[in-house]
Amino acid sequence: MPGAVRGPRTLYDKVFEDHIVDEQDDGTIVIYIDRHLVHEVTSPQAFEGLTNAGRKVRRPDCTLATTDHNVPTTPRKNFKNISQFVEEDTSRLQCETLEQNVKDFKLTYFGLGDKRQGIVHIIGPEQGFTLPATTVVCGDSHTSTHGAFGALAFGIGTSEVEHVLATQCLMTQRSKNMRVQVNGELAPGVSSKDVILYVIGQIGTAGGTGHVIEYCGSAIQSLSMEARMSICNMSIEAGARAGMVAPDQVTYEYLKGRPLAPKVDSAEWKKAVKYWDSLRSDEDAHYDVDVQIDAKDIAPTVSWGTSPQDVVAITGVVPGPDDFEDENKKISCKRALEYMALTPGTKMTDIILDKVFIGSCTNARIEDLRIASHIVKGKKIAPTLKRAMIVPGSGLVKKQAEEEGLDRIFEDAGFEWREAGCSMCLGMNPDILSPGERCASTSNRNFEGRQGAGGRTHLMSPAMAAAAALVGKLADVRDLANYEQAIPDSKKAAKGINNPPQPHVDDPESDADLDNILDLAENSQGNSVKTNAPGSTAGMPKFTQWKGIAAPMTQTNIDTDAIIPKQFLKTIKRAGLSNGLFWSARFNSKDGTPNKDFILNQSPYDKAKILVCTGANFGCGSSREHAAWALQDFGIRCVIAPSFGDIFYNNTFKNGMLPLQISDMTALNRIADEAKAGREIEVDLEGQTVKDAEGKVLAEFQAESFRRHCLINGLDDIGLTMEKEEKIVKFERKRTEDMPWLDGSGYLSRHRQGAVKVDAKPVPKTNRGEEVGEPLEW
Repeated sequence: MPGAVRGPRTLYDKVFEDHIVDEQDDGTIVIYIDRHLVHEVTSPQAFEGLTNAGRKVRRPDCTLATTDHNVPTTPRKNFKNISQFVEEDTSRLQCETLEQNVKDFKLTYFGLGDKRQGIVHIIGPEQGFTLPATTVVCGDSHTSTHGAFGALAFGIGTSEVEHVLATQCLMTQRSKNMRVQVNGELAPGVSSKDVILYVIGQIGTAGGTGHVIEYCGSAIQSLSMEARMSICNMSIEAGARAGMVAPDQVTYEYLKGRPLAPKVDSAEWKKAVKYWDSLRSDEDAHYDVDVQIDAKDIAPTVSWGTSPQDVVAITGVVPGPDDFEDENKKISCKRALEYMALTPGTKMTDIILDKVFIGSCTNARIEDLRIASHIVKGKKIAPTLKRAMIVPGSGLVKKQAEEEGLDRIFEDAGFEWREAGCSMCLGMNPDILSPGERCASTSNRNFEGRQGAGGRTHLMSPAMAAAAALVGKLADVRDLANYEQAIPDSKKAAKGINNPPQPHVDDPESDADLDNILDLAENSQGNSVKTNAPGSTAGMPKFTQWKGIAAPMTQTNIDTDAIIPKQFLKTIKRAGLSNGLFWSARFNSKDGTPNKDFILNQSPYDKAKILVCTGANFGCGSSREHAAWALQDFGIRCVIAPSFGDIFYNNTFKNGMLPLQISDMTALNRIADEAKAGREIEVDLEGQTVKDAEGKVLAEFQAESFRRHCLINGLDDIGLTMEKEEKIVKFERKRTEDMPWLDGSGYLSRHRQGAVKVDAKPVPKTNRGEEVGEPLEW
C-alpha cells in the first residue's frame, strides 16, 4: 500500500514494497499478487494440487483464464466446442481440462468461442486487467510484458501458479535494480523490437539475471504502449526477472475506456492516476547496474544464431567463432552455426527463407499489424516462400484489423490470415516449421527447435518480417520505398488514436458446452507410471543428503526448451516426463533411437542422480516447470552449476530439488572431475558441503537459510503462507481502502455465484464509428 516516506527508491522498489505482506529477517518476503493470468499449459497440475489438498481459489476476481498456447489458429466460423474443434488429442485434453477447472473453481474464462480470447499477455492489457502499480503473474515467462504499464510482472512455475491460486501471495526475495536508458531519437525503420534485440545483444542472455530492468530515456518515452510492451516482453530473454516502464500520459490514454480500468474522470480514476504518477524512480535512486544506450547506434536488428543474444544489424554478416574472445562463446557460436546451417561472413541479406511468421505475444497487436500491412500493401510475397502467416494476438485485435481492412491487404499479398493464438511462436500447435526450414519471425525466442524440431528461426520486427516476405530473404526494410510511413506516430499513440478502446463481445459458450467436458482418468495421458515427481505441492520430500552418480555437462545457456521440448508439455500430470528429458540431444529425431554420444545414455550416467554443469545460466528460457519435473522423474534431484535461470531456479525448490550454485570454478571443476570419472558424489545440505565417494570435501556452499530449512524439513510453501492468514487479510482490507479499483468489478466480481458465461451489454457506437465497451455486471 502507499505508505510512509522512505529514502530514494526506484520504480521497482516502490511497487514491490507496496505489496509486502510479511518480511523475515533472512530476506524471505511474502508479497501480494493483484492479477493472475492462467492458460491451459501450466495450470492443470496446479488445479490438481488444489483439489488434492481441498483448497479453493482465494481471489477469483483477480484471476483471468484463456486458452492460447496450443490452440489451432484455423477458422472458427463453425466452432461449437473445444472437444470437437481441437483435433490433436493432448492439446484437446489440456484445453478441456482448463474448461473444467474454470467451471469447478468459478473463474472468468475467455474460450475459443469468445472474441476476447487470445494470448494472455495481449488480452490482459486489452481488458484493463493490467494496471500500473500492480503485481502480475502467469505461468509463462513473458509475463514481463505487463511491466510496460509500471506493473511488476513476472513468470512463475506451476507450483507457484498453485500457490497464487490458493493464497493470492508468493514467497520471494528482493531483486536487484538495473536501468537501461535509451536516449535520443530512433532512426526511421528502427522499432522497439530492434531496441530490445540490440539491448540483449549488448548485455547477453544472462546480463539481467537477478535484476528487474527499468527502461527509460527519451527514446523509450516516445514509444506507444504497444511498443513498450514489446520491449518489456523480452526482458526475460536478457535473464531479467521483469522489465518495467514508469507510467505516464501515454499509459493513461491507453487505459481510458478499458473495461476493467477505473472509469475515466471518476474519483477512483483521479486517485489512481495520482498514485501512479508517484511511481517514477527518485532522482537519487540506486541501480546495481546502469546501461546507457544512444538511440542512433541502433539499426534494424536480426538474430543469426540460436540465442536472442546472437544478433547483428541487418547490414552485417554472420559472425564466426574467431569473432569471439571467450572460449565458451566460441563453442556456442560453432554449435549455433552448425544448427542454423550458416557460414561465417555470409551477408545477412543473402539468407534465404522458407516461411515468415508475424505474431506472438511480442508482436501481434494492432500497431504491429498496421505496420506490416503498410509494408506489403499492393505487393506480393516472394513466390519462393512456402508460407507466410499473420496471427493476431486476440480476437479483438483480429476484429479491429478486419474493420480496418488489414486482412484483405495481407491476403491480397499472399499471407494467411489466422485466428488468435500463440501459433508458430513455440510450435505447440499445428503451426510449426519442418526440419531444416528457415523462418523470419516476430516472436521472442530462437532456441533450437523452438518453432518445430530442426526449424531455424531469425528474430526481427514486424516491419522487417514483412520486408523479408516480399523479398524471400532477410531484408532491410529501409530499402523499400515509403517505408518511413509505416512508423507509428507516438503523438497519436499518446492521444489513444492508435489504440482505441476495445469492445465487449458475446460469449457463445454455455454451461451445456462446459458440461460436455470429459471425465479425465488418471491414465488418460499414459502417465500412470512410477515416478519420482511429486503429485502436488502439498508436502515435499525432504532433502538432507543426496548421493549418487553425477552426470557432467559443459554447455552454457542450457535452456528449458532443450531440457524438455514443448511437445512434452501437453500433459495434465507431473509424471512420466523423463522420456522427454533432453529429448533433442538424447534421441535421434528420425527414428527415436538413443543417441549413444549423449551423456545420459551412457553407463553409469543413465542412473545419474545429480547433474553437474560447468556452463553458466543453466535453465534459462521459459517458465515451464516441466523441466524440473522431467529431471526429477529421471531421478535427478540436484543440479550443480555456476548460475541458473531465475524461474528454473525457483521451480526446482518448489519440487524438493536443490539447484546448487557454485561460482568458484576451481571448486566446480573438482566436482566435475569426479563426475567425469564416473564416481559418486554426495551433496550434504545439512552440512553445506559437496563430498567425493570417500567423504573428502570438494566444495563448501552457503544455501539460503529459509529455502534450506524448507528443503530439509520438506515444508510446503502454500502451507507456510497460509500461516500468515491474518496478515493477508489485513493487507487486503487496506488494499481495498487505498486502491478499490483493484477489487473485482464487472465480469470479475468477487462475490458472484453461478455460471462462467458472460453476457455483454449492447455496444454503443462513437461518432468515429469505434465501439466502446462497458464493464460487464453479473
